[in-house]
Amino acid sequence: MAIKVQHPGLATTVQDLGRPGYFHLGIPLGGAMDRLALKAANLLVGNEEGAAGLEAVFVGPKLEFTEDAMVAVTGAEMPIRVDGEEKPGWTAFKVKAGQVLSFDFLKTGARIYIAASGGIDVPLALGSRSTYAIGALGGFKGRPIAAGDELPVGVAGTAVEGKSIPEALRRRPGMPAELRVLPGLYWHRITEESGNNFFEDTWKVAPEADRMGYRFRGGRKLDFVPRTPPFGAGSDPSNIVDSCYPYGSIQVPGGTEPIILHRDAVSGGGYFMLGTVISADMDLIGQLQPHTPTRFVKVDMETALSARKERAALINQIRNLF
Repeated sequence: MAIKVQHPGLATTVQDLGRPGYFHLGIPLGGAMDRLALKAANLLVGNEEGAAGLEAVFVGPKLEFTEDAMVAVTGAEMPIRVDGEEKPGWTAFKVKAGQVLSFDFLKTGARIYIAASGGIDVPLALGSRSTYAIGALGGFKGRPIAAGDELPVGVAGTAVEGKSIPEALRRRPGMPAELRVLPGLYWHRITEESGNNFFEDTWKVAPEADRMGYRFRGGRKLDFVPRTPPFGAGSDPSNIVDSCYPYGSIQVPGGTEPIILHRDAVSGGGYFMLGTVISADMDLIGQLQPHTPTRFVKVDMETALSARKERAALINQIRNLF
């Protein structure tokens, strides 16, 4: 079986849960920006939750199926159509051979996840089918899908048509979005007043928001504690000599526009890190549209670990539906 791409959408890539274990070599984690949404879509169609699906941002693709398949679309709210007939999101539905899956205009969120029974069966690259387009690694020929591509699909499992994920288990950002942050090793580099301002201000997602990172604007500029720059750091107070960048870390070049590093971000560099968005909230970032108001919320390690447990419990609730 194959899925024929009639129209690729804006930026649609093959993604699974990523390729951990190579970050020290400069190869990012990769994988779905909204991992919960991908897992849910896969479970709905009878796949392993880490199977490869399609991640589409802002504009959905137009896909023709060569054989019957069970399909589910999760994540952002983007009306789903099969030969023009609307289908529900977060629900398993059948697509027959020759039918075309398409999408209307985005309503809320930013990314949808399309799972087909059997999963997208592109070759593994370093243990993952995820697309790392900047490095031309994984996915379909190392790039976003394009018109005319035929995406191979694996052997289908068992799924129940009409099975749905309840609304209460579909985690989405609020308005304004709130992202919990654990202050980092370089917190001492900014003044106490600047630290307070960072958490008091409402920021907005900048247009420069993609799989590498999300930039934010609108808050007050950070002031740095005076220092003599160490050798190799340069004169900008936001510079350090060099450091590893944790997934979810927040760098603020020049103290003006925070950038949260996401799935395809580099693994190190010379900017200080204000802190790190906790793992439980990283999925939410992938669903933020440009100009979305966002607040950063300061938390401690105990709160971060508790949030991680709550997210794990939520995923278990979804698994227990199947």
